[in-house]
Amino acid sequence: MLPNPFCPVTTAKVLALKATVLLLLTLLIKAKIRITAFSALGVFLLLLQTLAFLAISGGLVVAAGGAALLVSQQRRQA
Repeated sequence: MLPNPFCPVTTAKVLALKATVLLLLTLLIKAKIRITAFSALGVFLLLLQTLAFLAISGGLVVAAGGAALLVSQQRRQA
């Protein structure tokens, strides 16, 4: 029995699995590069991954702060 392609839960699961596989492949490639030569490319990928993590976590903090501010403003008006 084939899964329904129009089911959003199935689509979300497939997209999450693809993202996980892509992340693990990226980490595997980065680790292999760092182990074999510890070249400038390995350092660049490590910095890129760190900066991406910091940017994403900073974006989440801004989004959470904006949501808290919006909720507090709505409570003041009500």
